[in-house]
Amino acid sequence: MRVYLPRLGLILLGMVALGVLPARPSPTCCFWSGCFFRPVTASSAMPSSPPVSAAVLARDARYAADIRDLTPKLIEIRHDLHQHPELSNREERTARIVAERLRALGLEVQTGIAHHGVIGVLRGGKPGRVIAIRADMDALPIEEIRDTPYKSRHAGVMHACGHDVHTTVALGVAEVLARYRAELPGTVKFIFQPAEEGPPRGERGGAKMMLEEGAFDAPTPDAIFGLHCMPTIEVGSIGYCETSAMASADRFLITIRGKKVHGAYPHEGIDAIVTAAAVIEQLQTIRSRRIDTQSPLVLSIGSIHGGNRFNILADEVRMEGTVRTLDPDVHARIEPLMRQILKGVTESHGASYELDYERIVPVTVNHAPLVAQMLPTIRRIVGEGHLVPTRPQMGAEDFSYFANRVPAFFYFLGVGNKAKGITAMLHTPDFDVDEQCLPVGVAVMAAMATDWLESAAAAPSPAVPAK
Repeated sequence: MRVYLPRLGLILLGMVALGVLPARPSPTCCFWSGCFFRPVTASSAMPSSPPVSAAVLARDARYAADIRDLTPKLIEIRHDLHQHPELSNREERTARIVAERLRALGLEVQTGIAHHGVIGVLRGGKPGRVIAIRADMDALPIEEIRDTPYKSRHAGVMHACGHDVHTTVALGVAEVLARYRAELPGTVKFIFQPAEEGPPRGERGGAKMMLEEGAFDAPTPDAIFGLHCMPTIEVGSIGYCETSAMASADRFLITIRGKKVHGAYPHEGIDAIVTAAAVIEQLQTIRSRRIDTQSPLVLSIGSIHGGNRFNILADEVRMEGTVRTLDPDVHARIEPLMRQILKGVTESHGASYELDYERIVPVTVNHAPLVAQMLPTIRRIVGEGHLVPTRPQMGAEDFSYFANRVPAFFYFLGVGNKAKGITAMLHTPDFDVDEQCLPVGVAVMAAMATDWLESAAAAPSPAVPAK
């Protein structure tokens, strides 16, 4: 019976044969000591994995050696980005650094897309298809409280969602692949995106604007990969969803209008606060009574403001909230249902309403065949025990706009470490990552991009329709 060993322990054996690593490692060798790649044992073999050719193992070994040497540089880049976070549509310094590093690697670089977006094109030495890799660059308006040497130097601004990690990983992949461009059968397109967290009110930005300004033009990607930090997944592991990975995100503003009157004579006015309370209660019946109970949906009111004095009935209440779904069909139903409820409740109270409903991003849907194609690659790099099927997230990602154009795979990079106390969730002031996620992220993405290009090059060319 054949036994195929999926982890890089086998690759490290190949590195010994190639003379990249010594046969008897020193106690200080990070690769052998288990802080990044762990040696494989026969008990961890994966008989379900397809055979891996000697050429692929040799290539993995070269990548692994390069990434090991590159890791201190990756940490340095991440520290620099973390110390200098920039808000959405303000990523001037970050974009400049990204563009400079890509140019130094010999990539074709385009800047100024959707304000501060950067695109780097790495053309391989052999003909082939085009794979895109996307990383976001913006930070959040959060004051960092974790005391580290690389703490944010900008008051009230912090990389609390790991975009500094995403950018660093993509830069690392570019550096590794650039060394072997002559061997690449095709093109890798790196998309560094601003404003993933959403542009400021009154401004445009993000993935949608990048596409409008030609991010997928010349060359047009055939598929795209993206990743996101996930502190609930331990460092060294990768999480994935086969189809829907992250929810849609809508934002709404409801204005309830009544009639102001002295609080002692409510019958002479129309109480906008009582009306708003009824609206809030009835809106929750969309989830509980109008939508299939097996379809995830969140409808939340995040803020409510109304009235100006204790003894005066409010004539206006403003409420803001969000809607999150994982089903595009459910997504399409929510706004009409909200309008139906608002109309009925306000009319019954003698009030009126306005609804400003904004669809921010659609559902991030993974291309199931692409996921199935890439899972063996991930297993080969991190090992079966570190490939974690995850439930879809109700957080949202404007990567979904890219995924609506071409087959996409958006997965989760484990960054947590309970033993080190690195457990804080995204968008919190004490968020941080175990930086061993950086070489893992580069190794996985570089292998996926190369495997995809080689597989595409080996596949028969699509038939040309007869004229």
